[in-house]
Amino acid sequence: MLYYLFHYIETNFNFPGAGVFQYISFRAGAAAVISLLITITFGKNLINYLRKKQVGEEIRNLGLEGQAQKKGTPTMGGIIIIAAILIPTLLFAQIHNVYVFLLIITTVWLGIIGFIDDYIKVFKKNKEGLAGKFKIVGQVGIGLIVGLTLYFSDNVVVREVDPTATTVQEQAEPANFKDVKSMKTTVPFFKNNELDYSDVLPFIPKDYTWLVYTIVVILIVTFISNGANITDGIDGLAAGTSAIIGLTLAIFAYLSGRVDFSNYLNIMYIPNLGELVIFCTAFVGACLGFLWYNAYPAQVFMGDTGSLSLGGILAVLALAVRKEVMLPAVCGIFVIENLSVIIQVAYFKYTKKKYGEGRRIFLMSPLHHHYQKKQIHEAKICNAVLDRRNIVGDFQPGYTET
Repeated sequence: MLYYLFHYIETNFNFPGAGVFQYISFRAGAAAVISLLITITFGKNLINYLRKKQVGEEIRNLGLEGQAQKKGTPTMGGIIIIAAILIPTLLFAQIHNVYVFLLIITTVWLGIIGFIDDYIKVFKKNKEGLAGKFKIVGQVGIGLIVGLTLYFSDNVVVREVDPTATTVQEQAEPANFKDVKSMKTTVPFFKNNELDYSDVLPFIPKDYTWLVYTIVVILIVTFISNGANITDGIDGLAAGTSAIIGLTLAIFAYLSGRVDFSNYLNIMYIPNLGELVIFCTAFVGACLGFLWYNAYPAQVFMGDTGSLSLGGILAVLALAVRKEVMLPAVCGIFVIENLSVIIQVAYFKYTKKKYGEGRRIFLMSPLHHHYQKKQIHEAKICNAVLDRRNIVGDFQPGYTET
């Protein structure tokens, strides 16, 4: 909103200094600062309000050290994360930008699903929360919206430049480039590293590429969102990890959104993508500000309200900057946490069917509980993850028995 206001002032009144709002770097920095201030300033008020309303975490007895002390800790703190992301974005970003608009929808959509889940757990005293099938339906729904929008929107394009144009000035001339619809994405560590979704399944007609792409988007959004949800639980882990991933994707968005840097680095230039940096910096600021209260010992938990949103946001960000193939590396912690649960459950069922009794690979899944069972303090586990990009995460109801 401030972007449009100052753009109007500059255009009509030529007010000194109003033009600074045209710079992405200025607006991105302002969004990060405002987001950080919102979480730190109003976070304490939210914690006190949640305590007053007795919105406390119900802890299941898993036999983990220090678990009992967490009982009654305020949850649903993801509300302040979502507010700290949306308010600076609405203030400083171009809301009509397709990428920004899509991320706003994703944040609100998954935030509502997570809020409903937390509400059922806290106020209805149902530890299972929202049924898993409804969560999946919600994640598939937003994945469908994202996939179809990115595929069919005329504003989602990549720039193909005449190879004879060697300088940035030449490449910026309309005669030397064309913006085209393309379903290419980046494959890391390979020369000429672009993969076209129309070539993924060569036996499928190109007219059905949209179907392949949409299915991939749905799987990515669902998997990463659930991965963040599982990772949440150890104090500061989900928020700290998300901040690192968000910063990484912000750098990708900035580089791919500028003609000069994309040309110098020989990477894909995506018009209008640079505006996404404002959302990314607001996201990082929100996560870091939340860490002030969520780091060990946590004064508040984000709950599904925050964790589902964080994972979904990161998935859509990666898809927007066309770096989804890099997600196993960029979101490695979420991926490994998810896989640890899948492997544990699959192996347990297999051995139960074959030997008559279920056997386990890990002492407990997800993986961070395995380390806790080894008597490693959760603060050390979290620090190891954030410092050396190892792996840890959180607990998801229904999987602890395996």
